[in-house]
This record gives sequence, C-alpha cells and structure tokens, in this order.
Amino acid sequence: MIEYKSPAFYRSTFALCFAAVVVFANLHLLQPLLPVLSREFALTPLQTSWAYGAGTLALGLSLLVYAALSDAWGRRKLLLLTLVGMTLCTLALTQVESFAALVFWRALQGLFLGGLPAVAIAYMGEEYSKPALVTAVGFYISANSLGGISGRLMAGALADIGHWQWVFWPVTLLGAVSCYLIWRFLPRSKGFSVTPFRLRQALADNLFHLRQPLLLLSYLIGGLNFFIFLNQYTYIAFVLSGAPYYLSSFWIGLLFVTYFTGTVGSAISGKVALKLPVPLGMALGVLILILGTVITLSSSLWLIVLGFFINAFGFFLTHSLASSWVNQHASRAKASASALYLVFYYVGASTGGVYLQPFWQWHAWSGVVWGAVLMYAATLLLCLWLWQRSRLQQGL
Repeated sequence: MIEYKSPAFYRSTFALCFAAVVVFANLHLLQPLLPVLSREFALTPLQTSWAYGAGTLALGLSLLVYAALSDAWGRRKLLLLTLVGMTLCTLALTQVESFAALVFWRALQGLFLGGLPAVAIAYMGEEYSKPALVTAVGFYISANSLGGISGRLMAGALADIGHWQWVFWPVTLLGAVSCYLIWRFLPRSKGFSVTPFRLRQALADNLFHLRQPLLLLSYLIGGLNFFIFLNQYTYIAFVLSGAPYYLSSFWIGLLFVTYFTGTVGSAISGKVALKLPVPLGMALGVLILILGTVITLSSSLWLIVLGFFINAFGFFLTHSLASSWVNQHASRAKASASALYLVFYYVGASTGGVYLQPFWQWHAWSGVVWGAVLMYAATLLLCLWLWQRSRLQQGL
C-alpha cells in the first residue's frame, strides 16, 4: 500500500495530478477559441461548437467501456496507452488545415482523454491506504479544475499573440511529460486483481443501474445541469467577442476563472447534505443556477461575470451532491454506476449547444438565458421528484 506522506505517495500523486491537468487542459482549451474558429472557417456558432463538443462527446462514450477494460488490462497499462494516444492526437492537431480534420482529431483525442477519469480514482482506491486516498483524491479533483482553467487561459493567450493552433504545441509537450511521469513514478499495481472483460455483464450492470429510479433521476439531473451550464460559456463567448465588448480570446478565457467559486460549492456540499436531504440540496444548487443565469441578462460586463460566478457555485454544488448520491445508492457494480453518471454528464455537455441554438437564433443571448431557465426548471422538478421517490423508498 502507498502510505500517506511517503515518497511513493508524493511521486505517484504528483504524476496523476499532472496527468489530470494535461487531460482536462486538452479537453477544454478550444472553448474560448470558438469565436476565432467561427471567423476562421466561416461557420455558425452551433457548427463551430462541434470542435469542442466532439471531444466531450467521445470522452463520455468512452467511459462505457474503459472501466471494464481496466479491470481486464490493469489500471496503469490503460492509463499509459490512453495518455500516449492523447499526446499523438494533440500533435496531429498542430497540422490540421480544415474544420472537418479538426473535428475528427478532436473526437479521436476525446476517446483517449477518457482513460484517466475512468481509472485514476479506482487505482488510488486499490493502491493507497485510507489516509492517503482521501488526500490524493482531493488533490486529483483540484487538478481537474486547474487543468480546465489553465487550458482555456493558455489557449486564449496564445491565440492573442499568434495563431489559434499554437496552443497545441505546448500541450503536446506537456502530454509527453505526463506519459513519462506516469511510466516513471506510478507504481505497478499490487492491489489489483484481473477480472476478464465480459461485455454481457457490463451491459447487464448498466441496464440494472438505468432501471433504478434513484440512480436514473440523478443521472438526468447531472447530465441536464452540464447540458446547459457548459454551453452557456460557449454562447457568451460569442456575445463578448462582439459589440459592445469586443473582448479578445485572452479576456474571454479569463471568464473561466469563475470556476473557482465551483470549488467552494463542491467543498461545502458535504455540509449542505448534513442540513438538507440531498435531493433538496441539489434543488438549491439549481435555484442558484437560475439566479446567476437571470443576472447575466444585464448589459453590464461586471454583472455578467458575477452571474457566471454564481452559476459555477450552484452547478458544482449540485454536481457534487449528485455524484455522491450515485455512489451511495448503487447497490452493486459501483464503478460502472459512477461511470454511467459521467456518461450522462459529458454527453449532456456535448449536446446542449444543439438545444440552445434555436434560442440563440430567436433572441441572441436573451434567448439563451430563457432556454437555460426553462431547462433548469425541468431539472428542478427532477430534483423534487427524486426527493419524493427517496422518501417513498424510506417509508416516510
């Protein structure tokens, strides 16, 4: 076992966290560049969003098989293979000349990006002692957020001083470093036992989870929240790049600093769960999302930014509660139950732009806001339905 504060703990945790930063930087770096890509390739916002959405969609779908594959192949081996694949795809993205090629390589990259979120915490759970596990998972989740923010900031800054494709060069180098760190510092598994891959069993587990109302409702809540939340950032980027703001890619990238309030929302989710039933805690998060979204109707840049700070807090509060609810209420195959939650989560992220596009065409940002509020209201009803179902199950 890897013990807390041992040299192996620091080396392996650093390797996993560095890889997490690189993976989530790759996943999210194109989002602040969508207005630039729209102009470069003469595309609509919805068409352009697939340069970003193809990666999140492929990542989400890959999670359906990675958890089971890692049981058969081993966590470390799968992690290395997917990190190498991610790095090679990022290198290929430095050479694309058409939008179709960009979407293709982003989708292929997304398939490889799913390796780390599928196996990292499972590896820690098998190889770390309990005190080491709690600390390492905290570092790892923080690295996920740092990667998403730093990738967007890096992309915006490099696009401002050169070409949008420049960002793929340093990220390729970082990907190569992450492969080396995992190969060099992540110990071979000792607590892992091989489980042969059985497609029928994997499908049976997923179908079982989908038939459980307390799980299915939480999957829908998590998916619909990200369905709207992430894509609000996509459409606001087009708003802020035009009149009267004319913000550059760097300043649009800075908007993602609002994610930091999400860290607070995640941190206090445990305390909220002690004060309220978890579904009502999720409902509180959705109400906060509605408040933040309505505030962005203002033409003041500062109020728009404030609205996104509020949004991030509400989103991550609900997301943290929903993901923990899944883990607590899965009666079997907990790993596949959690993976299925992430499938809904990332598929929602990649398809929300399609839902919001008609609202954007109808009334630009005001239309997006009302489309978002409509879906958040539906999500709020799902939270209340989950609360009612859980009370019935408990006999209250």
